[in-house]
Amino acid sequence: MNLRVPSIRHDDCDELAALCKAAGDPLRLNVLRALANDSFGVLELAQIFGIGQSGMSHHLKVLAQADLVATRREGNAIFYRRALPHTDLLGGKLHAALLEEVDDLTLPADVQLRITQVHGQRAAASQDFFSRVAEKFRAQQDLIAGLSQYRDSVVALLDKLSFSEGATAIEVGPGDGAFLPELARRFSQVTALDNSQAMLELARQVCERQMLTNVSLQLADALNGVSLKADCVVLNMVLHHFAAPADALKHMAHLLQPGGSLLVTELCSHNQSWAKEACGDLWLGFEQDDLARWATAAGLVPGESLYVGLRNGFQIQVRHFQRPAGDTHHR
Repeated sequence: MNLRVPSIRHDDCDELAALCKAAGDPLRLNVLRALANDSFGVLELAQIFGIGQSGMSHHLKVLAQADLVATRREGNAIFYRRALPHTDLLGGKLHAALLEEVDDLTLPADVQLRITQVHGQRAAASQDFFSRVAEKFRAQQDLIAGLSQYRDSVVALLDKLSFSEGATAIEVGPGDGAFLPELARRFSQVTALDNSQAMLELARQVCERQMLTNVSLQLADALNGVSLKADCVVLNMVLHHFAAPADALKHMAHLLQPGGSLLVTELCSHNQSWAKEACGDLWLGFEQDDLARWATAAGLVPGESLYVGLRNGFQIQVRHFQRPAGDTHHR
């Protein structure tokens, strides 16, 4: 008598088991926490968590096999980020619940300190670049996307928003100041914030030449200690120089009055890694969905978007995000 051994289909269980296995390690849970609003390379994560590169690579491989992290190439480096849960797929609800629980945890103080150090290393590299290339800034920018290629799009969006007569504006990272005249014509008071004295000097020369009496220049880090607020905040080709773009958008939201508008002009995600060396870019553009997700996390509401294709293969996104009018206690 032949007995048939029942076959057990366990493919689906394998997927759930991989998810549970990936989540069953304190270090991997902390990695997911660290990637909540940021992306890091394997060397950065090894530095943050104080372990060797090979050990961190192993943990990231386990997380990737469970679809808990995704990768993105930035030039020659691979950056890791959290993968978004798909609740309509197997394991998706467990994935979403895991991230929700993880985000209620607090990272150990030493890990938070090393994240700050990594951000500081990124920011120092960016600031060093601008201190070296201030005199040839316009030429560097024109390698990818000069102001002339997106000025009309930003101006059209500004005019469509119909700001009141006494409205104020802040431009963060004004570069050589070329966009300040457009803002000065549309707002009663404009403040330009930059953490590079060399770049602010270029902006000052523009203000003097064009007699922009309603523009003030401040040497300041827009991410630290700026109590100023305005009806409009403008970032033109600046976000890709920030060490932590998602956190930067939260700080930009704090600069807005209730009902105010944030205008972000940025490159769409690209793979032309030479931009890092030639133009000091920390990030090779951004996915449209990422900007919207980060802005929403900052308490902003995504508005109109414009896209400009360039002959050299880059694409520019001009995005509008608004702080709700009733938001008087911004988090």
